[in-house]
Amino acid sequence: MHPFRAAAEAGDRAAIEALLADDVVFTSPVVFKPYSGKPVTAAILRAVLRVFDGIRYVREINDGRDHALLFEARVGDLTITGCDFLRMNEAGLIEDLTVMVRPLSAAKALAAAMAVEFEQVERELAAD
Repeated sequence: MHPFRAAAEAGDRAAIEALLADDVVFTSPVVFKPYSGKPVTAAILRAVLRVFDGIRYVREINDGRDHALLFEARVGDLTITGCDFLRMNEAGLIEDLTVMVRPLSAAKALAAAMAVEFEQVERELAAD
């Protein structure tokens, strides 16, 4: 089991953050521009854990430093399926994280829920 999967399923925010490289790039499924850096990525992932209910991974595909982790979760009353694409650096930390989700109705619900959470994300970043 990939350590990111184990941490996400356990809701272990500290373990997730420990897996991120300082220069990690996060590409959201609902925002056009990628986010760069560990603080913002960690804050967004904490928000995702607040929004997702019952995240569970159903498959892992590993190819060297590249990993695809397919997941299911609930956002409100909708089931969302998606994939976390991870690229690990030489130190074994996540240097690139891209998330894709479906169906469109669940992606829209995720975008709406994350918009509400983003005020907390901004407060966390301002406190750093």
